[in-house]
Amino acid sequence: MNTLAPFFQFPNASRISWASVPVFSVTKLVRLTGEMLESGARLCSWFGVPEHDGTILVAVLAMDAESTLAVARSEPVGGSYPSLTPKHPQAHLFEREVWEQHGLVPVGHPWLKPVRHTYGNAPANAPFYRVDGGEVHEVAVGPVHAGVIEPGHFRFQCAGEEVLHLEIALGYQHRGVEEALANGPHRATMSQVEAVAGDTTIAHATAHASVLEALGGVEAPLRAQWLRAIALELERLANHTGDMGALALDVAFLPTSAACGKIRGDFLNLTALLCGNRFGRGLIRPGGCRHDLEEDRLQTLVQRLKVHMDDVEQAMAWFWDAASVRVRFRNVGVVHPSQASDIGLVGPAARACGLVRDVRFDHPAGWHRFSHSPVAVWPSGDIFARARVRSLEVQRSGRYLFEQLAAPVDGDTSTALPAPQPESMVVALVEGWRGEVCHVALTDHFGRFRRYKITDPSFHNWTGLALSLRGTAISDFPICNKSFNLSYCGFDL
Repeated sequence: MNTLAPFFQFPNASRISWASVPVFSVTKLVRLTGEMLESGARLCSWFGVPEHDGTILVAVLAMDAESTLAVARSEPVGGSYPSLTPKHPQAHLFEREVWEQHGLVPVGHPWLKPVRHTYGNAPANAPFYRVDGGEVHEVAVGPVHAGVIEPGHFRFQCAGEEVLHLEIALGYQHRGVEEALANGPHRATMSQVEAVAGDTTIAHATAHASVLEALGGVEAPLRAQWLRAIALELERLANHTGDMGALALDVAFLPTSAACGKIRGDFLNLTALLCGNRFGRGLIRPGGCRHDLEEDRLQTLVQRLKVHMDDVEQAMAWFWDAASVRVRFRNVGVVHPSQASDIGLVGPAARACGLVRDVRFDHPAGWHRFSHSPVAVWPSGDIFARARVRSLEVQRSGRYLFEQLAAPVDGDTSTALPAPQPESMVVALVEGWRGEVCHVALTDHFGRFRRYKITDPSFHNWTGLALSLRGTAISDFPICNKSFNLSYCGFDL
């Protein structure tokens, strides 16, 4: 595709030199990025790199059909630049984030306000978009919620029970993860990466390990890649099962709710069997894995997995056989395919809108170069579709695990990791259970992290939740929210 020519192209989880990244004026970078997005690319990341008295803007895009990533950067710029958002809404949070972090004003951005904080580290709760009208009223929900859940603020504009607009304000859990990673890697780096989103430990740890391996010019042993793939699917199984139970609870379907709550714990315990931690912390390290799966534990894992898969299949059969469940989810919380594409949805939320979008298939790296599950897609874009995609992925992840565990890979679980190459850049994408996890590392002339940018899938998908509420009853908010089940801390960083 000719529009790719100005950008440097490279495969997922590979190293390129910073000098090879094309440099354009900021106006030309915005124009070229827009042309690529119009030609079918997706915006994986858009971020700033401090440079003397200015800021370099970096655009990272994915061409899924070609299994190619593309990158370009601007000359150092200060003050402002023409916004990409009016024509390409998927850039709106990225541009707000750059403004918040570097002070660069995207001229023409339709709703420029902070992403995570206003004064110091205080979350930004104002101003909110308002709908005028005699019958219009506001409903404010959060940040404190009725449950042991993360904090976030939801501001509804309603006409009676109908939601006209929802605006979501986050930032209450902003910890400064990217700032802490600067000048690394250091002793705390891996623990910080594993805590970006605790329920997505394996995906974030795999992305970070892939970054450092590419910077060091080595590849993890095949057995380590195989172990990572197993852990990633166990993480997917546990979280999708928990989500199915939560959806069942919100429509008072207690058999599946109770069963999935227990089975989620069973899947987490399989990860603990693999590495000693239910969330997979400590399993993955740059260069390989810290734990192996001996034959006895492998057989135990297979036996337990068979029992748990039978249990979850039964729980989901109860769920889908109940007409009261199906009718409650159909045509509620709809995101249309064109909206999903425009705002850059990823993961099950995108696949539930009919978009075939899965890093394991589009940009395979690690063990997924050799083996992956079929992509689960559903076209309707409603809560039914998001639940259906999850249940299909539970089945396919289970089958994938049985296939992999029946043919274990021999070899070492780790290799020596050389020092990171200086003046280099790596982009690593991993398909976490919520969707695309993106880690971008840029090293300085000492090989330390000059910039480390993380994009959790929730950063792409919170706008999808807001759109799904338009035209629905405000009482549908809990099940819409559960059907996305996005990460607050993964967004807040």
